[in-house]
Amino acid sequence: MNSKILLLLTSLLISATMYSQNPNFHIYLCFGQSNMEGSAEIQEQDKTVDDRFKMMSSVECTDTDRKLGNWYEALPPLSQCHAGLAPSDYFGRTMVALLPESVSVGVISVAIGGCDIRLFDKDLYQDYDSTYAEDWFTSKVKAYGGNPYDRLIELAKEAQKDGVIKGFLLHQGETNNEDEQWPEYVKTIYNNMLTDLSLKAEDVPLLAGEVVGVDQKGICAAMNPIINKLPAVVPTAYVISSLGCPERGDNIHFNSEGVRKLGRRYAVKMLSLQGVL
Repeated sequence: MNSKILLLLTSLLISATMYSQNPNFHIYLCFGQSNMEGSAEIQEQDKTVDDRFKMMSSVECTDTDRKLGNWYEALPPLSQCHAGLAPSDYFGRTMVALLPESVSVGVISVAIGGCDIRLFDKDLYQDYDSTYAEDWFTSKVKAYGGNPYDRLIELAKEAQKDGVIKGFLLHQGETNNEDEQWPEYVKTIYNNMLTDLSLKAEDVPLLAGEVVGVDQKGICAAMNPIINKLPAVVPTAYVISSLGCPERGDNIHFNSEGVRKLGRRYAVKMLSLQGVL
């Protein structure tokens, strides 16, 4: 065989091996604001995790040696470097606990406390990247290269070389409290994600969690009826109830117990849609 042809075939084989997609590596994209970012306390029980649950770092974390775009054991925090416990933590833990041992789960989380949902609209994000002028907000946006949507899509495309994207997890609404247009905003973002990642809606449902509810005296509880209108606008969207998920004392953020409970509910819904439960 011609040496040049042999070299080409070898190169193609190595490339295919390096970027072989594992159908048993299920990937979920998580986005939203502070509760999804992780605001609950990371407690001792949260510091060990099944090695079948992975996270792709969405930011550079020099103090923990997490590098942007690399997969790691999914120990919290799963988004920003110094965030806390999030629903995505116990979503992933529950998924691997109930799925066959041959299946692994990975999450990619891009979330910014205080953000308007339109910060994830690729055509409008620049109007919302300084919703709050304070450093606590702008520094978080900068950590995602100034464009959280683009960061999530960029990482998701890399992740598609490793596994299969199976769904989206959203928790947001506090900043958009009582905005009746919220379901339409989410529809635009979801459709953009489907297009940019060459996905079909029926293959990748969108799970949206309620904010702290009336039962917990939630400051933004009026947003929940609006969130519950999302499936009427996005047929492949499903709402995750926050009823009985305790808050941490500020009536807007879930505490550690509340986050765990909410995360498990995301997983149960996803597994039921997949026919596992």
